[in-house]
Amino acid sequence: MLIMSVDVGTARTGVALSDAGESFAFPKCVITEYNRERLIERLAEKAKELGAEMIIVGLPKNMDGSEGFKAKECTDAAEALKKKTGLPVELWDERCTTVSAHTALNYTDTRGKKRKQVVDAVAATIILEDFLRRRKNEL
Repeated sequence: MLIMSVDVGTARTGVALSDAGESFAFPKCVITEYNRERLIERLAEKAKELGAEMIIVGLPKNMDGSEGFKAKECTDAAEALKKKTGLPVELWDERCTTVSAHTALNYTDTRGKKRKQVVDAVAATIILEDFLRRRKNEL
């Protein structure tokens, strides 16, 4: 099954996709969009274009496990995506994924403007990798 993951941001939203065997996650793009309705439209189009059969939306919990205003925005986005695409949509705890993405980009010496352009797609990839790992262990 092809699974798309989304790291929703204020301005930039990262998108990643798994392979059909659910073994690997690949960064696909970063969508720059401030308007939530247009963002949902563009994400739905991207899911169709990529042939996604399921969507994972990162849920930014606080370090104590509580959910703040940003988590509410992501929950609302997940619901909107589910209605728009008709696909199953799940939320996934994304604590520390952006930090992990920055660490990964440090290893590849990706800096400046290039880093800003890809960090959200890398974060979406990490979210999807975590989800796939859990899914594999449940089977």
